Amino acid sequence: QVHLVESGGALVQAGGSLKLACAASGGTFSRHVMGWFRQAPGKEREFVATISRVGSVTKYQNSVKGRFTISRDNAKNILYLQMNNLKPEDVAVYYCAARLAGSTTTLATAYDYWGQGTQVTVSS
Repeated sequence: QVHLVESGGALVQAGGSLKLACAASGGTFSRHVMGWFRQAPGKEREFVATISRVGSVTKYQNSVKGRFTISRDNAKNILYLQMNNLKPEDVAVYYCAARLAGSTTTLATAYDYWGQGTQVTVSS
C-alpha cells in the first residue's frame, strides 16, 4: 500500500511561485512512475506533469510547459512540483499519484494511488 501526502499549497499572487511536495510511504518509491494532476471547481481532473522512475523522462501539459517543473528525490521519497509565473487559471486542488507498472502516462486512470490533494489559489 502506497500512501501519498501533498503539501505546499497556498494563496499566491499572479506571477508568483509555489513548490508543492508529495511525501510517499509504503512500497518502493523509486519503482513508481509519479504524476501531478489538478482539479479546478466544476471541472474534470486533468494531467499536469509526470516523471519516470529515475527522473530521466518528464512530460507536461502544454499550458504549464516552461512554468512548472516536476522532479523527484528518490533518497527522500519525495515528489516535487515547482510552479512559477502562476496564473489565475492554475487555481485547483493539486494531487500527486503513483503508478506501479508501466511507463509515464498522462492518463489518470493508469495511476494506482492518489494523495488527498493540496489547494493552490492564485489571486489576480
